[in-house]
Amino acid sequence: MSYDLHTLRGDVSGGITAAAVSITPAATFGVVSGLGAASGIYGALAVGFFVGIFERSRPQMGSVSAVLAVAMAAVVATHAETPAEAFTVVILAGVIQLVLSLLRIGSYVTYTPYSVIAGFTSGIGVMMVLSLVNSFLGEPVKITKPLNAIQKWPDALAALNAGALIIGLVALAVALLWPKRLRGYLPAMVAALLVGTLLNIVWLSDVPTLEGIPRSLPDLQRPELSLGFLAGAVVPALTIALLSTVRGLLGALAVDAQTRTQLDPDKGLLGTGIGNVAAGLIGGLPGSPTFLSSILAWRMGARTPISPIVRSLTLLGLVLGLAPLLAYVPHAALAGILTVTGWQLIDWRFLARLRRVQREHLLIMLTTLGITIFVDLVTAVAVGLIVAGMIGARQFERLQLDSVISVPLLDQIFLHEHSAESYGISPYSARTGIVKLRGSFTVASSSKLIRTIGDDIVGHQVVILDFSETDHIDDSAALVIEQLIDTATENEVHCIVLALDGAPAATLTSLNALRRIPSEQLVGTLDEAQDITRRLLVDDPDRERPPPLAEPE
Repeated sequence: MSYDLHTLRGDVSGGITAAAVSITPAATFGVVSGLGAASGIYGALAVGFFVGIFERSRPQMGSVSAVLAVAMAAVVATHAETPAEAFTVVILAGVIQLVLSLLRIGSYVTYTPYSVIAGFTSGIGVMMVLSLVNSFLGEPVKITKPLNAIQKWPDALAALNAGALIIGLVALAVALLWPKRLRGYLPAMVAALLVGTLLNIVWLSDVPTLEGIPRSLPDLQRPELSLGFLAGAVVPALTIALLSTVRGLLGALAVDAQTRTQLDPDKGLLGTGIGNVAAGLIGGLPGSPTFLSSILAWRMGARTPISPIVRSLTLLGLVLGLAPLLAYVPHAALAGILTVTGWQLIDWRFLARLRRVQREHLLIMLTTLGITIFVDLVTAVAVGLIVAGMIGARQFERLQLDSVISVPLLDQIFLHEHSAESYGISPYSARTGIVKLRGSFTVASSSKLIRTIGDDIVGHQVVILDFSETDHIDDSAALVIEQLIDTATENEVHCIVLALDGAPAATLTSLNALRRIPSEQLVGTLDEAQDITRRLLVDDPDRERPPPLAEPE
């Protein structure tokens, strides 16, 4: 599209609007992370800039979020002894996202089971709500484990700051009751923070307020590159990368639905990865593409990547110009708006359906939720994904094994040219069996494939392995098929391979899994398999049995 004055006006208007609604949450989430308000603002600057310039189809804003802030709080508490180590984790998470983008597998991260996402986001919500009780009573905002927060309630109540309690409750009320018709002009979170700050300035001044608001350009951080630290930082960095990627891609899809555009997920992940690397280098929190700022900018007329650039420059100007005023923001007001955020993070829709949820998904959700609350978020995500993978593999195993058909073939039907009675064989004799392998076979089903069809194979004299409807065989399944053939040979059962072609043939051939099958017993049609079977059982009934299984050298 051609760029004109009208487009420029829309980009500038959208960028300024997005900056105005980003500065307060960014500073708030910086406080939540334990790294200070400056880290949230610097993260919003860096991620927002690079996410924006790498998206060409429409303006895409990026910023920090409550989920990533709480995740960083867990990193600070359990994996990083210094801010430099915490920001190194952010850089490493960005590098992981860059690798995912370059391998063009970023969109697959959205296949993370919903039960895992519901579990850790609900756990984060519970942590926030319970931890913020202390901030209503007069302590600075700090997100900690629920049990630790509850243990501090008596002390916080004994040292109750009445002014903080009033400000917190008023901010909470404004955040909940702010009219919907006004939210398009002034978000409820910003309104609650303004009201709480005004109360602090004109009346209740003896309350904890924000500290560490940047009044200059950020300094470059020196990452911690010792091998010992980097080895331990991989898991938390993977968790941060996963959370950032999932939230970013889902947010971008939501914007696509509203704007009728289409984001390239791998290009978007590239911008997010570079943004997170940059954020870590300047002491910022990790971030991801955001829905609210992007939609607000679009509705204000933003249409090109110029808008995110304007947003980042405006945000920087607001920080440098409004830093003295932000120092009046009370922690109790932050507690009021963060309580609403935490409550919204709890997946009430999923929890309301717990009795109807499948048992496996319920196990995943409760496991992730419990570990998030009682251990830490990093461990919760890792364990949740492992449990989800194991349960998913089990379900996939069932689907794959259901695609296996093993049936006996009556001699008098399959070998119809020769009557079974003429050879003194019962008319119900079925010396031939056919095993039809349909669909895909992977490591998920390989362990039970032998038990499923092993007895059928050794119960016949000839077994036809039908690959005519086989789509995919991975290495694990191919080696199991080789083991099945070896078992058949050991039990003097002839194997005929039918209609093996394409990718399954390439896998079996590359692993030499068919080495014990004579070349004449590799056939393309069922008629050919029938001729081979007749020759083995009828025309030459005394034909030599297959040689015994050779001992490995």
